[in-house]
Amino acid sequence: MQTQSTFFDAIANMMTEVAGAADGARREAETAFRSQVQRLVADMDFVSREEFEVVRDMARAAREENEKLMARLEALENK
Repeated sequence: MQTQSTFFDAIANMMTEVAGAADGARREAETAFRSQVQRLVADMDFVSREEFEVVRDMARAAREENEKLMARLEALENK
């Protein structure tokens, strides 16, 4: 009966080692994937939220000024 116990112990140890190796491989793959995504995002020319809002406000101001000038031009043309 002792041989069955050592046999099962050996299988349990082997399964534990396999699970540990699989977990290590998973973590390594996640790290590589994150690294690739970070590199890809860094290479792209994204703007920050603050930069976007500044440009949006500038566009809004330019549009409002354009509307005022169009109204003024129409008023002058109607004279």
